[in-house]
Amino acid sequence: MGEYVRPTELGDLFAVMEQRDWKVLAGGTDYYPGKVGRALSDDILDITNIDTLKEIRETEDDWHIGATVKWSNIIAANLPQMFDGLKAAAKEIGGRQIQNAGTLGGNVCNASPAADGMPALISLGAIVEISDGVRSHKIPIENFVVGNRAIQLNSNQILTKFIIPKVKSPYSSGKFLKLGSRQYLVISLAMVSGVLGWNDDGIITHCKLSVGACSEVAKRLQRLETLLIGQPKNSKLSLLLSAELFSDLQPIDDVRATSEYRQIAARNLVGQLLDSWGDR
Repeated sequence: MGEYVRPTELGDLFAVMEQRDWKVLAGGTDYYPGKVGRALSDDILDITNIDTLKEIRETEDDWHIGATVKWSNIIAANLPQMFDGLKAAAKEIGGRQIQNAGTLGGNVCNASPAADGMPALISLGAIVEISDGVRSHKIPIENFVVGNRAIQLNSNQILTKFIIPKVKSPYSSGKFLKLGSRQYLVISLAMVSGVLGWNDDGIITHCKLSVGACSEVAKRLQRLETLLIGQPKNSKLSLLLSAELFSDLQPIDDVRATSEYRQIAARNLVGQLLDSWGDR
């Protein structure tokens, strides 16, 4: 078995990172099941015991969510309605045990095409902060995950937090829908998340929509977002959908579903999601 280190301070974490090539864990809910029946030979750097990475705090313009905030923390947190989609996604991520161990940073850095957290974070306009202990920089989350199991992170860096800009509209809410072969404890065939903002007249003034499990990386539906700005929130928004608006998706055939099925499912889920805003 390799070495296991669990620092309690960010400074100690970066000092240790310089010593060798570590497997960085932020929950391990995918890593450990993948090692069943095999020896644990990796040197493990567990970052889940650093308080600054577990914070949820509000600023004047943003919300800051630490990389090792757990899904159960998101479910329990007192957050505005724009986070309702992220909360709904958190409830769909595995069972209670996974929600109590898995983290936002781990879910994103694992970079699975079927990661439930990605569409919700993209629809929130999340920005990731990356640090090597000396310098930090920020990039939009959709530019951070660049492919299946591929992220923009060097071996001496960690993702420290997610920065969520506040929606400037007077009213806003988020939503999330997922399709699997059964209701719970299942890998997604398709999932959608969105955040809408609207004014006193019910006119949409802010819109971000994202589809997951239908491409290597969850994708925004930017042409649809543009089309929805200026529309009445309570109208039958699904009538605006067309196949062309989903042409950027690149679903695959696998043992769970065909690419054609995923494409149809994504469109139906988006229609259901949009029309649900008119129900409230």
